[in-house]
Amino acid sequence: MKKICFTETVLRDAQQSLIATRMSYQDFEGILEKIDEAGYYSIECWGGATFDSCLRYLGEDPWERLRKIKSKVKNTKLQMLLRGQNLLGYRHYPDDVVRMFVRKSIENGMDIIRIFDALNDLRNIEVAVDETIKAGGHAQGTIVYTISPIHNLEMYVKIGRELESVGVHSICIKDMAGIMSPKEAYELVKALKENVKVPVFLWQHAFHRLWVKKKILQTFF
Repeated sequence: MKKICFTETVLRDAQQSLIATRMSYQDFEGILEKIDEAGYYSIECWGGATFDSCLRYLGEDPWERLRKIKSKVKNTKLQMLLRGQNLLGYRHYPDDVVRMFVRKSIENGMDIIRIFDALNDLRNIEVAVDETIKAGGHAQGTIVYTISPIHNLEMYVKIGRELESVGVHSICIKDMAGIMSPKEAYELVKALKENVKVPVFLWQHAFHRLWVKKKILQTFF
């Protein structure tokens, strides 16, 4: 029987989307051990806008938050979202800064780094991928999904192969707009699994009823 892995995103993406990442560490500290016992493959708890929000609005040290989460979560891998060469900021940073940030993220407790570039430009993620691997972390490459005349199965498979060629441990399809239909999800995951050897993950925002249909369909991938 094939294994299906689930990632809990309530501590990062859910609160980022619903309450602008205003959840303080104290707000969720009491539930961390329960989440850890639930049997998730990973818990996405850092990265994205959490770093900025800690500094700008919550008066927290984001590094201390990561260390505190790690001290409570003993059985489940911690995961973060990284904007490639942009790290967790809003501009490109030099390679040495990217490498140091990635290394310190892993040293402070991060296990899996999901690395993406909004343009699917491999040049903007390969430094972060390389340093994640060197630092002993799990590098998850990302395919950013959209719909256009040039975004088709062939293009996405090509990106998947490129990601695999730079050494990623897994690939995530990132449908941030929640526009992928059940049929499209099935066809894309199937095509990727036929062309790459690393595990394939699917992440989506849930904006409409299609989400429920997709979750049911994806169980059969």
